[in-house]
Amino acid sequence: MRRGLILLASMAALSCPVSAAVDADLARRAAWWTEARFGMFIHWGVYAVPADSTLLNGSRGAAEWYLTNKRMPIDDYRRFAARFNPVRYDAAQWVKIARQAGMRYIIITSKHHDGFCLWDSALTDWSISKATPFQRDALRELSRECRRQGMPLGYYYSIMDWSHPDYLPRRAWDTRPAEGADFERYVQYMKGQVRELIEGYGPVRVLWFDGEWEDTWTHERGVDLYNYVRNLAPDILINNRVDKGRKGMQGMTCEGDFRGDFGTPEQEVPPEGFPDGRLWESCITINHTWGYAENDTDWKSSTQLIRLLCDVAGKGGNLLLNVGPKADGTFPEAITERLLEMGRWLQANGEAIYGTSAGMLKGLPEGVRCTRRGSTLYLHVFEWPEEGLTIRGVSALPVRARVLATGEEIPVARVGRTGIRVARPSETDPAVTVVRLDIGSGLR
Repeated sequence: MRRGLILLASMAALSCPVSAAVDADLARRAAWWTEARFGMFIHWGVYAVPADSTLLNGSRGAAEWYLTNKRMPIDDYRRFAARFNPVRYDAAQWVKIARQAGMRYIIITSKHHDGFCLWDSALTDWSISKATPFQRDALRELSRECRRQGMPLGYYYSIMDWSHPDYLPRRAWDTRPAEGADFERYVQYMKGQVRELIEGYGPVRVLWFDGEWEDTWTHERGVDLYNYVRNLAPDILINNRVDKGRKGMQGMTCEGDFRGDFGTPEQEVPPEGFPDGRLWESCITINHTWGYAENDTDWKSSTQLIRLLCDVAGKGGNLLLNVGPKADGTFPEAITERLLEMGRWLQANGEAIYGTSAGMLKGLPEGVRCTRRGSTLYLHVFEWPEEGLTIRGVSALPVRARVLATGEEIPVARVGRTGIRVARPSETDPAVTVVRLDIGSGLR
């Protein structure tokens, strides 16, 4: 065994044991994305008008599923469009907040399951520019602003469409007759809309599909759609929900010849990441719902969110953190406050997040994560023991240890044959303190 620090990465806890190596083409296309590590997810639509995340029985649901939660006829749901007038929508402010939060890309719902479109699609009147008093093209404004501020932009697009007359299957309470509906015609409609987005609202860096789980969507259709998009935009990234390989909320594609460039864990972080090299991105809400809900104010704290980002990065993934704007076009104040607090932390500690890979996955105390950049390790410490941190699995002392935010040099001592003890700094961050360990040439 070579002298140096050994990274011990357990494979035992992987729920998808099949390796899916990243080929050279995907590595090239995803280089900016793995560098970014942190993105903003935006769920916005007419469901922001009722702003209600409860089901008919009063239990918790998701606000963007309002039509289904309330088992509402399509025509009744469409009446919310007359009240969707986001006069305070400011694309420049949205992108500015994302930048101030330290986010490096944005994914926004171009069309969610209700079929409502946030752009001026030539293929439907069920859109923000035609069905609402706002009559502006929200995605046109956002795409222009992202180009101006240098923010990569991608679009969420739902394969499932509760309102389109050709989409099947119907909801159980939907009284519209299914006779005459033609799913193939719907697929052509969907492809036409995807082409509109790629050709008119770019550059589109990511297409983030969803709603692929119903039986009318097949593996063959997923392969066809993936190839269709790549032909239109060869350098684009496409998530694994374009096909049928995703395993529930765990979000990863397992065995099988399924398409998709990265996995999509939802509301969870894989216990040990995926040391076999698969790309993944955890999408997570700040409260419990994706769309805005007045009755859901159970916000994660900024400390929880910063620790979440460190957890994801320490396991080699990206964090796509959700914002649900209000019907007037503004972000809830509680969300903006938390995002700005994350941004302040990243100003001091971003070196330990952006462009890093998973560090040590074993030998760390509880409440510590680790990222890596070359021969440097970053310890993300949630709670500091008074006696300092003991790290196992290290066969060489770091040549230098310092607190990233303050520059304070801290002592490191040998503990046994393969351990080190990192002294507690004089000042610690109540959210996460990052310690940079420079190992030198011994790291492998």
